Parts: sequence; structure tokens; C-alpha cells
Amino acid sequence: MVNLFPEVIPEGGKEAAWLQRAPGLRFLQTLGAGPVRGLWTFTSDTIDPAPGESATTSYGYAVSATTLYRIDSDWNYTALGTVAGTGQVNMTDNGRQMFIAAGTNGYIYNSTYKELAFNTTNTSTTVSGGDTTYLYPGQPVSGTGIPTGATVASVTNATTFVLSAAATATNTGVTLTFTPFLTQLTSPFAGAVGCGFLDGWFVYNQPDSQIFWVLDSTTTTVDPLYFASAEGSPDNLVTLIVDHREVWLFGTNSIEVWYDAGLPDFPLARIQGAFNEIGCLAAYSVAKLDNGLFWLGADARGNGIVYRSKGYSGERVSTHAVEWQIQQYSTLSDAVGYTYQQDGHSFYVLNFPNANTTWVYDVATGAWHERAGWENNDFTRTRGNCQMNFNNEIVIGDYRTGEIFAYDLNVYSESGAIQKWLRSWRALPTGQNDLNRTAQHSLQLDCQAGVGLSGYSQAEVNDIVYIYDRAHDYILDRAGSALKIRDYAQYTVTVGADPQVMLRWSDDGGHTWSNEHWRSMGQIGQTGYRTIWRRLGMTQKLRDRVYEVSGTDPVQIAIMGAELHVSPTNA
Repeated sequence: MVNLFPEVIPEGGKEAAWLQRAPGLRFLQTLGAGPVRGLWTFTSDTIDPAPGESATTSYGYAVSATTLYRIDSDWNYTALGTVAGTGQVNMTDNGRQMFIAAGTNGYIYNSTYKELAFNTTNTSTTVSGGDTTYLYPGQPVSGTGIPTGATVASVTNATTFVLSAAATATNTGVTLTFTPFLTQLTSPFAGAVGCGFLDGWFVYNQPDSQIFWVLDSTTTTVDPLYFASAEGSPDNLVTLIVDHREVWLFGTNSIEVWYDAGLPDFPLARIQGAFNEIGCLAAYSVAKLDNGLFWLGADARGNGIVYRSKGYSGERVSTHAVEWQIQQYSTLSDAVGYTYQQDGHSFYVLNFPNANTTWVYDVATGAWHERAGWENNDFTRTRGNCQMNFNNEIVIGDYRTGEIFAYDLNVYSESGAIQKWLRSWRALPTGQNDLNRTAQHSLQLDCQAGVGLSGYSQAEVNDIVYIYDRAHDYILDRAGSALKIRDYAQYTVTVGADPQVMLRWSDDGGHTWSNEHWRSMGQIGQTGYRTIWRRLGMTQKLRDRVYEVSGTDPVQIAIMGAELHVSPTNA
């Protein structure tokens, strides 16, 4: 099942469920060259308003290629600085500062804008007499008597700070402007993969080690003593995430959970008994959803099972069929997961970049389906690489360009590209197939009809009769209406005006397939149209058949089921 997911029907409905088309991608903006490596929305934006902004202004943030962007509610963007690297990034925030974990690099973006009165002294770097509560080392400073390019070098106390360059004038109560800034973390910082915020601390794990660190979220200086090791098992940490005010430390073969114990030397401590021997195979597969965590698992005995958290352990949610397919991929450690909620469904999206495939788990039904693009007559992974909920949109970042999109159930393409849907099934289910050859008389798809778009179909354009009258310079359409030749341009094909369903079948278990047989789902207004195929032949040696229906037209799809008429034969 590709680009379709089941919607459960309440008791008393015609069927137990129906199939709905997966959301399409609606273009929002292009942020540089891409790819979009990560998206984030501040959980609460407490910045003081800059000129022209309100006190409640909030923003989305994106790392595209090597640039951090800020996005406003009109989808305008501002470049904020450089985030080195090419891989995925994780982000978290405390409401004013955002931590960016970018593998070997780490960054703090401070969103604070302040206009504050201070006293300056000519040729002195000391500035006093104001409120330094929300000032940070590295923050740009401007104002009368302040050298161009000056920053906060350090904060001395609640009223005094030190400039990076001496003031050029003596002023009392002069207004200084402190603006947002991005700064890179330096030694002893040694890299970060996963990150989270907990009780005033940024928490992150160091790559290729058992070590994780805590960083005071109001500073940009890493304390060389504020680290610990996950030593419940000798495996290295893959990533970490903060959930329910607890730090989940994912190793290659194990998980242990820590909490804020408020200890003086290092604030976190291991929760006794919160250890299990299910690890994580892909660092960026870990994501929050449905009041828990989801990830691609591994342990000392194997890998390739998808888990969700249950207490402090993991509960398998993948099926044998999904697991078998995952095991066919040559690379699993590159898997990237993200989550979103739409119309009561909570989805865990798991991309396998090397395998060019996307799997999706729906918490509402417990069912899996594939999401896919369609290129060069083949399915590919979807464009989505990361997600944030911003500006009342489910925002998706592209894995190959700098484009961001919105998931939209009323859009039936991937930002203009074809979105093909597909469903296959056994003609006769187990228990009804006696393995005798059968004559397949007809198959009717029980689906919403009359979903065609307004416009001319290919068949209608083909049916126009061209009659050239030399005297009057007219043509006649098939209805006999006279139109000037120059008006012929109105007869252009609208894709989806007569939406088609393609049926094919296999009599050898899916190894070979018949030709495609096309049928309409009904043009606009044809709500009673029947999508039916007749004279479908007989089953062959295996005495079994698999049917497959698919479509590419950009129209709404709602499939309730299918009705097959067959009869036994003596062949």
C-alpha cells in the first residue's frame, strides 16, 4: 500500500475502514541550496520585541545547507549564520536560546533583543549601571560611543559587563542595543548528536563515546567538569533525547534513563531499574510521538525492528513484513525519522536514504504504509527530511533542495510532481480459495466517484472535430458550436479532468504482471459512476491471483473496497 492509509469507520459503517490518500506537499518557500538538515520552532518565544515586531512574535528555524534561517509567519526568511556540516542536525531550546547539535559541531543561537540604558566610560571596556540579566558573551552591542562590531566579552554581575573593545565616549544612561546572535561552541566541546532541554540545562551526547554533557542554557561556555558516562553497558551512545523530563540515552545495544537529581557536582543521576537491552541502530530515527518515543532498534542479537517506548522498555510496532523489507536494505544506520499529527492520526515517518524508501506507521490504526514520490517510472523516497509545527502548518524540509513544504490532505502531488498511489491484494483471501482455477468475470472498485477536476479531458480534446470554413474562418466543436480559430487555445487538457484507475494482475504471485487496464473514476459531478472491469480471464497454474490498482491523477481518493465476481471451472 503506497500513498494510502486506512481510516477506521465507526461501528455500523459500510466497511470496517476506507483508504484515504496520503497528504501532498504544498510549496512554502526556498531556503538556499539545501538540503534542509533540520527544522525547529521555539516552544515559547520570550524575546523582547525588536522594532516592528510584537512581544508575542514567534519564528520557525531551519538549517539548510550550511546556513541557519529564521522564518516569519509570512514565510519570509533571514539568514542568521553558518552551521557547518552536511548531515542531519538536532535542535532544542529554552525559550531564549536554541542549541544546535550538528555532529562534530555545536552552536547556540540567542534570540534576545534588548534596548537597555547603561553608563559608558571613554577608553574603558567596563559598562555599568544597567540590567545584565539577559546579556550573553558574544552578543553584539551597538549604540552611541560603542565601537562598530563590539560584543559582550563577559558579564561581571547583575549591573556590569565587559565590552570586547573600549568605548569611545563617556555617557550616562545611554541606550545600547543588544541583538540576537549565533555562536559556535568551543573546547572542551567535542561534538553533539542528540540534544534536549531539561530544567535549565542543555543535554547532549558526544559522538563515538559513552559520554554525555550538560550545559547551562544561559551561557555559551561548556564547563569541562559537567559530563558523565552511560556505563550500564559498554556500548557507545548513539544519541539521546529528553522525554517527560527524563534523559533517554540510546546506546548501540542498550538504553538507560537519567533524571535531574539536583546534585551539586553533576545534576543528573541514573534512574534505578530504568535500563534495557534494546539499543538504537540509527541516531536520527529517534522521535517523539503519542506521549512516547519511536526508534529503529538494535541489540546484541540483531537489528531492524521498530520500537516505541513502553515504560522504560521498548515495544515492537513493526510487522514481520516491514522488518523483512528493512532487512533487504544495505544500509540502515542512515535512517531518519520524524513525526507529525494530522486529522487525528499520529504518524511516525521513517526514511531510508540509501534505500530510497519511506515507511510510515500510523498510531491510530497500528498499520504501516509506504510514502513515495514518482520519478522515472519508479517509486522513490518522499521529499520530507524533517518536520516542525509552525504557523498552523505541518512544515516539511526537503532532503535534496532548500524547499520547505506543508503537508496538505487537499493537495494530491509532491509540490507539482506526480504522487502515485497503489493498493494490491489477493483476489480470494485465505479460506475462500480452494486453489481451483476460476473465471474472473468482473471487478468493481467501490470508491468515491465524480472526483474529476473542472476542465477538458484528453478524450474530449481528441474528440473535437476540426472543420475549416475558408469564408468565415471558423471551426466547429463536437457539439456544433462555432468558435473562431484563434479561440481554440481554450481546448487544453486538464490533468485529472477524467481521473483514471489502472488495474493489472498477476497469476504467479507477483513475479509477472498483465498489461494495465484503465478505467475512469468519473468526471466532475458523475457521482454515480461505476469503476468496473469485465472479462478478466481465468487464473493460471497457481490458481491464485493478485490484483493491483493505482492512479496518478491529482484528485481525491477514497476507496471503500472492491467487489469481485468469479465462478469455478472444471479446467
